[in-house]
Parts: sequence; C-alpha cells; structure tokens
Amino acid sequence: MPDQSPASRPEAPSDDGTPADGRTPSDDGATGPESSGATSPGAGSTPGKPTHDDAMVPTRSPAPSPERSRRFQAAARVLAIGSGELVLVVLALIIIGYVLGKLWVVLLPVVLALLFTTVLWPLARFLRKHSWPPALAALVTLLLFLAAFGGIVAWIAPQVVNQVEDLADQFSAGLQEVQNWLAGPPFNLGDGQVDSAIDSVINQVQSNAQNIAGYAYTTATTIGSIVVNLVLALVLTFFYLKDGPRWVPWLAAQTGPKAAPHVAALSLKTWKTLSEFIRQQALVGFVDAFFIGLGLLVLGVPLVLPLAVLTFFGAFVPIIGAFVAGAFAVLIALVTNGFTTALIVLAIVIVVQQIEGNVLQPILQGRGLNLHAAVVILAVTAGTSLAGIIGAFLAVPVAALIAVAYRYGRDVLDGMSPEVEPDGTRRVLSGDVSGSELVSEHAEEPNPLR
Repeated sequence: MPDQSPASRPEAPSDDGTPADGRTPSDDGATGPESSGATSPGAGSTPGKPTHDDAMVPTRSPAPSPERSRRFQAAARVLAIGSGELVLVVLALIIIGYVLGKLWVVLLPVVLALLFTTVLWPLARFLRKHSWPPALAALVTLLLFLAAFGGIVAWIAPQVVNQVEDLADQFSAGLQEVQNWLAGPPFNLGDGQVDSAIDSVINQVQSNAQNIAGYAYTTATTIGSIVVNLVLALVLTFFYLKDGPRWVPWLAAQTGPKAAPHVAALSLKTWKTLSEFIRQQALVGFVDAFFIGLGLLVLGVPLVLPLAVLTFFGAFVPIIGAFVAGAFAVLIALVTNGFTTALIVLAIVIVVQQIEGNVLQPILQGRGLNLHAAVVILAVTAGTSLAGIIGAFLAVPVAALIAVAYRYGRDVLDGMSPEVEPDGTRRVLSGDVSGSELVSEHAEEPNPLR
C-alpha cells in the first residue's frame, strides 16, 4: 500500500461539519461559489430540474397557445370584413334616405293615398262584388268620403264661429284673473310690474314683426302645399280603388317566378298591417272622443263637438296627438269654466288615456301591429323631427311596415316559408307573353314555372 503522509491524507470533518483544519468553505477562495462564478443548486434541490429565482414568481396566466396568433388574425379579418359591410350598409341607408328626401314631394301623396285607400276599400269592394264597374265604384266611394268629410266640417264650423267671440271674451277675463292672482300672495306682484312684463312681451313681438311675418308666409306656403298634396292623394286614391287588385300581380310580374310568391305574400301582409292600423286608431280615437266629449258635456265646457273631433283625429298620431287634444280641452275648460273644472277635465283626460294606453292599445297592438310602446314613441319622435305633423302621422305605419318586412325576411332565413297562407296555399305567377296573373297552389305541389 502506498504510504499516505499527513499532508496528502484528507482530514475527517468534525462533528459540526467543519473540516478538521478549522477552515470554513468561504475561507477558501477556490471553492466558494461566489468567487468561482458557478451556480450550485440550493439545499434540497434535485439535479436535472430547473430552479426558480425569488424574482421569477409563477403567475396564473396560461401559457399562450400555438394557435393564438392564427386565431387572432382570423378574428381580426372577420372584424374588418364585418366593419366594412356595416359601413357599406350605413352608406346605402344614407343614400336611400337622401333620395327619398328629394322625392318626398312625390312620395307623400302616394303614401297618403294608400292610407285613404285602406279606409275606403271595404265600400269599394262591396260595390264591385255587386256588379258595379270598378271605375264607378271607385268614384262613388270617393264622393261619399268627400261628402262625409265636408258634412262634418259644415256641422262643426258654425258652432266654432258662434262660440269663438264668447271664447275670446272669456279668455280676456281669464287673463284678468291671472293678473289678479299674480298680484296676490305668494307672488305679490304689483300692477306696475305685471303691466311692465306685458309691455315687454308686446315690444318683443313688435321688434320681431318681420320674423313673425316670415313665419306666417311660411305657414301659408305649407298650408298650400298640404292642400296640393291632398288633391293629388285623392286623385291617386281613385286609381288605387279602381285598379287595386291589379297592383300586386303587376308588381310580382316585374320580379320573376321565384320571387313572385314572396312579393305577393309581403304585399298582402303590408296591406293587412296598414288596414289594421287604420282600424285600431279609428277605434281608439272613437273611445277617446266619446268619453272625453261626454265629460266636457257634463261639465258644461263649450266647443264639445270640435274638441271631440280633434280628439278623434289626434288618435291617428299616437301619444302626441292624444296629449295635444287633451291639452286643448284643459285649456278651454280653464278659460271658460275656471280652475276647478280644468282640473276635473285634466283628470278625465288622464284616466281615459291611461285606459287606452294600458288596456285598449296593448290588446289591439298585440293582435295587429305588434309594436312595443318604446318603438312607437321613438318612431313618432323621429317622424316629427324629420317631417313635422305629417311625419308624426306616418311614423307608426311606416315603423309597422318595416317590422313586417323584417319579420318576413327573418322567417325566410329560418326556412319557415312565410309565403304560405294558413290554408296551405301560396300565390304563384302564371301566364305567358300575353299577360300574367297570380294563382293559388298548394305549397306541397311543385311550381311548373320554377
């Protein structure tokens, strides 16, 4: 055996783990990790496994998937395409709205005539079924309508003329009462202050006399335009009544055999919707006019019949029309019969309108238009801002027609065949170069023209 000298023989460590020479590992610059730059695993570490520094704390965020980048690019592409399509749709709507605005002078009589026709068509259809010529039936129906409207005006006008002078006197007395009320507590305004306020208003009116004259001229021009549009609408109504059954076949023939069933079905649905709207609003107007007029009659308020008629026609402008008609009734009751009667009339108007809005309208709209009250309010607001009173009148039927077209398109996309009637038939285009017509066939049978 080789002889191991004390210098070369390793010394056994002591009981506390310190070498026998008393030196600690840090005393030897050759063996300390800090001096050598080598990284040694900590106590309890397993060789071959990565170690974590105290600054590198793991998080709960998952590691990115290899597909994340590809999926993000696909999502961005879909978003870009969708945004481009939305921009194109909005641009198309803006262009359509601009064109319709330019053609509004032509479109307004057409729309008014269509609404008039929905009212007069039942009588014209009755006459046609009893062997009346279409032109004669349309002419008689239109003349009866004009006679009825003229009779109502001739019946109401004398009452208004006879009572308007008394109403003006009562209005002056009402202003005097208001002045006396302002002079007492809690306002305690002296006569000089009230007169000064009145003089200020008069001076303001006089200083703006030119503008007021311009407004009057504009109003007169507007009234003249309305009269012209009404005359054109009546002429178009005559042609609608005379040639009404031919419109849908003609319109379907302009499209083609595949689109004809959808054109016919959508045209009939829109016609039914317009007719339902007119019937609903006429019923609502009659209920409002009857009960409010009855309350005014019992309370002795003048101009009962004109106010009832105003209430009836106000019902054709939902929400806003009833509010305006009720405000007129309350104002006249205040001027003529005093504050107490005006409060009673206000209570009657509110009760009648609440019954109409919460009971009658939901039942009728549920069976007919199927429009939410919020949609009605927004439609009336938009129509009023765009076209004034005419816009407010046409807002709800236009919104109802848009809803009908939307629901029809949705049903087509869902494969529900909305062109099929409840009896299992649908309208298809049949004919040759000499002419065409819409005929009914069972939905299960193939269409030979497809």
